[in-house]
Amino acid sequence: MIPRFTTEEMAGLWSETNKYQFWLKVEQAVARAQAQIGVIPKSAYRKIAKAKFNLKQIAKYEAKTKHDLVAFLRSVETSLGPEAKYFHFGLTSYDIVDTALSLRLIKACDYIIQAISELLVTIQRLAIAHKETIMIGRTHGMYAQPITFGFKCLSWYEELARNLARIQQVREDLRFGKIAGAVGTYATVSPQVEALALKELGLKPEPVATQVIPRDRHAELLANLAILAGGLERIATEIRNLQRSDIAELAEPFAPGQTGSSAMPHKKNPELSERICGLARIVRANALAGLETIALWHERDLTNSSVERITLPDSTTLIHYMIKLLNKILTGLVVYPSRMAKNLAQSLDQYFSQNLMLALLKKKMAKTTAYRLTQKLSFASSEKKLSFKELAMKNSQVKKYLTAKELEKVFDLKLLLRNIDYIYKRVNLKKEGESDD
Repeated sequence: MIPRFTTEEMAGLWSETNKYQFWLKVEQAVARAQAQIGVIPKSAYRKIAKAKFNLKQIAKYEAKTKHDLVAFLRSVETSLGPEAKYFHFGLTSYDIVDTALSLRLIKACDYIIQAISELLVTIQRLAIAHKETIMIGRTHGMYAQPITFGFKCLSWYEELARNLARIQQVREDLRFGKIAGAVGTYATVSPQVEALALKELGLKPEPVATQVIPRDRHAELLANLAILAGGLERIATEIRNLQRSDIAELAEPFAPGQTGSSAMPHKKNPELSERICGLARIVRANALAGLETIALWHERDLTNSSVERITLPDSTTLIHYMIKLLNKILTGLVVYPSRMAKNLAQSLDQYFSQNLMLALLKKKMAKTTAYRLTQKLSFASSEKKLSFKELAMKNSQVKKYLTAKELEKVFDLKLLLRNIDYIYKRVNLKKEGESDD
């Protein structure tokens, strides 16, 4: 991934140096296990435990061998002397590559889980702070019924919590290694060596491996990252929409000296949220590539390798970056309750239309008649720029069924929002000092 969208943690994790360090870690764990059960001399393991590699040397060997694992082995072997013959003893390349990859993906998940947890705290604060900040809800981009901004944040919170659970689960599903030889049958390395080495590394043996760990595990990760990207994009898209000039209910943080447009100095564009939406497309595309690497020829081919060298580092890195960026946006988010109130007022009370229709139905008005009457009044409200409530209060047909007192109840905003507390309690979010009762 290009530096612009790379976090420090992921840059270190996916560096070439770190790749070889993880490979060496797996090789050393295998050598230790082999020494424990007498497959190689313990003196050989002691030398292997101190082995080193040289990046420039690896690059030189790879230019000739066209095989990065073989180039790595040759570099390490130069630091071993006679004990080199016991290094990578009985193994195949992907015993090392796949096991090391599992370790790195687990670490990537740890970074992502931590970042999600921090983002959840930020969204929780917004949800609690704006529990009673009333705004108009929109469906199809049109005014619907009132909600609160906190309620909107609550929806983000609950979805992100599900995404956290998915990543935690996929982390467990990745916690498998493979030290089983060329086609996974333990022909040249024993299951005992695998068990000992993987235990040391904190992994479990893949129950049935071929030359590789089955790629459904990696596809599961990429698919879940794509779902997570969709959740982040959902929040970013909402911020973009609510920052529009004609809505203006939210705004991204805008730093002193920041420029919105080279041509129009007045612009404050939601460019950070737009960035998240753009990067989400890359993560989703990578998920498709991951799904297509599940089906390899026979016990394996090499079509997965080129794909995974891009998709796994890039997707984990992008997601980590996107989460951190969204956290930055939401931490500095500017909320305009007065604009929310103004937009609510611009609806001319039409959001009470369903309340009025239901009240008329309860008074035995025919359903079709009640719907058409309510629709006629709401359309008249839009055309004449008059309050829907006032038109309903003056309508002779409405007054035949509902008293003035009953109509006041129909147009009570508190009734539309009376179950917000119930929803918050279901998600277990409450203001500081609030009881659970």
